[in-house]
Amino acid sequence: MVHLGTKELYSDRLILRKLRELDAEMMFNNWCTDSDVTKYLRWLPHKNIDITKSLLKNWVNNYESDKNYLWGIELKENGQLIGTIAVVDLDKFEIGYALSKNMWGKGIMTEALDRVIKFFFEEVGAEKIVSWHDILNPASGKVMLKVGMRYIGNEKNYYINPFGEKIEVAKYEIIKK
Repeated sequence: MVHLGTKELYSDRLILRKLRELDAEMMFNNWCTDSDVTKYLRWLPHKNIDITKSLLKNWVNNYESDKNYLWGIELKENGQLIGTIAVVDLDKFEIGYALSKNMWGKGIMTEALDRVIKFFFEEVGAEKIVSWHDILNPASGKVMLKVGMRYIGNEKNYYINPFGEKIEVAKYEIIKK
């Protein structure tokens, strides 16, 4: 396996790129404050832009490592930053993502996830990639299925959400052919 870090990637409609501290306003406005976006994630909506700026500063500093994989999802057509996709657990090549609500249902996350999987299999040398979603968020599972991941089962009490609730998740994987 050859770790390459967050390399800029392209697909038909998207540029997957490193985040920059000046992305704070787009992140804050496009998805970080939206309770519908964060409803099934491990973090709460940002109450002010300082939270977003602080998070971005940490993320940008982490790009120094070639084992850090965190992309901003940018639309080619207008340069709008609309979400993120990242490896949240490198030991398992576990992928997580968030997307602006006004982009839901347009195949954007499917396109981003497909491109990231291709990168990990073809360039990094990963053999297996996994992901999961809160069982109350089946739309995320549809994205995983569309890119060829297979459902492997549910796991109860996988994590505790920001409200202190134990969350059951549906798990998926894809193995390099």
